[in-house]
Amino acid sequence: MDDIDRMLIGLLQEDATRSYAVLGKAVGLSSGAAHERVRKLRERGVIRRTTIEVDQAVLGRAVTAYVLVDGSTWMGDSADRLAAIQEIEEAHVIAGPASVLLKVRTAGTVELQDVLRRVFGVDGVTGTQTIVVLETLFERTLK
Repeated sequence: MDDIDRMLIGLLQEDATRSYAVLGKAVGLSSGAAHERVRKLRERGVIRRTTIEVDQAVLGRAVTAYVLVDGSTWMGDSADRLAAIQEIEEAHVIAGPASVLLKVRTAGTVELQDVLRRVFGVDGVTGTQTIVVLETLFERTLK
């Protein structure tokens, strides 16, 4: 991966709707060459998917929480059960004070409590610690 690939990735992260002509012009390539570069980045798995960023609060998911999950077993085997809980946006096996870190978005604290009940229903879960976000200063994807 070279500097042009990195620039293309950065431009696509800012706005994935940019045309190949616009991308190519920004990095000094033809639209065909930019298209080929992006295609190869997809083939190699560097670009995994193209998506949009939405305002979760506008969609009724105003509460963001991070949940540390303690487990009595290897919690990495619980990925499918955790993924079935739609309010869980991210799940990471971690080293540290817990086994898994979840990012959860809900409409309110009542819904958050319901998510925690469902997390406790996952085999091996022995406890949770929840951190509720009061304000998000920024979110970004590193380029």
